[in-house]
Amino acid sequence: PFFLLLLTLHLLPPSSQVYSDEGLTWDYMACQPEAADMTQYLKVTLDPPNITCGDPPETYCALENPYMCNNECDASTEELAHPPELMFDIEGRNPTTFWQSTSWKKYPKALLVNVTLSWNKTIELTDDIVLTFESGRPEQMVLEKSLDYGRTWQPYQFYATDCLDAFTMEPKTVQDLTQHTLLDIICTEDYSRGYVWKYDKTVRFEIKDRFALFAGPRLHNMASLYGQLDTTKNLRDFFTITDLRIRLLRPATGATMVDENNLSRYFYAISDIKVQGRCKCNLHANSCVYDKEKLSCECEHNTTGPDCGRCKKNYQGRAWSAGSYLPIPKGTANICEYAKTYTGIHTQRHVRGFSQIMNRFYTVV
Repeated sequence: PFFLLLLTLHLLPPSSQVYSDEGLTWDYMACQPEAADMTQYLKVTLDPPNITCGDPPETYCALENPYMCNNECDASTEELAHPPELMFDIEGRNPTTFWQSTSWKKYPKALLVNVTLSWNKTIELTDDIVLTFESGRPEQMVLEKSLDYGRTWQPYQFYATDCLDAFTMEPKTVQDLTQHTLLDIICTEDYSRGYVWKYDKTVRFEIKDRFALFAGPRLHNMASLYGQLDTTKNLRDFFTITDLRIRLLRPATGATMVDENNLSRYFYAISDIKVQGRCKCNLHANSCVYDKEKLSCECEHNTTGPDCGRCKKNYQGRAWSAGSYLPIPKGTANICEYAKTYTGIHTQRHVRGFSQIMNRFYTVV
């Protein structure tokens, strides 16, 4: 039901012709692009820029076995290189491809890495953000978001083996949240366990569990969630981003003391990042196109702009307004109305967006 309802506004046309007492009219509906894998459209930036392994070539060891040091990273050899684009390629091949940082050779100086994902477009998240680590999961990490193209950042969630020690925060999980505390920023220890859980490679930011606080455990009551998204800007903004930043603060150490005699065991390696979402088009577009490395909404309802955030020229008969999810399933289009007027007695045929009827009226200028 969750996915069917999310798709409803995408599958409905932006408008259709209906008959009323006034004759043939246009019935406008809210619409939105279909959810997609947004990692197809991002730009990735690493800080520091020279943090990727392989230049110069480097041999590294397995975390669980300090004597297994037969893996090499060499940026000049394709088979041995681990560039950042391998975080977003199609997995399923054997062996797994992944990005890898340099080793923690400068210990005890912290091994700090920022992985920034930028879309140059406002997008709305529709499913969990999932990071898959080929190495052990980080012992300390922060996921951050930006709503202004990376100018300012806010934390989404903190991750640590010990939240009190790392961030002076009590450990919590998303299950501890309520409708009233959904926007609280928490620190979780669920994804930072020691290497005994070596098959637990994923780190999540749970979107659907937060949706469930309004829509119910199985997301059956989407009308409740849509109503909240319509009326609560802070909630809407919480699931909206232009950029994500993964701040890697401390690599996996196997829940033991750092072995200063074998620092080649400690590094970051990410094999996959999943970000499911859609272009934010303010419910005024059924599709979003990617052209010249830029996403933009194909605006309907006489709107324009990257997010369909303003009325077209000559369609400012009333103030621009975002569409509404309600009432389900068609929502409310809130179209921009034709604003051109004429002096004197005349006949006007309304364009698409108005009733297709003939009116006679006076306009005084």
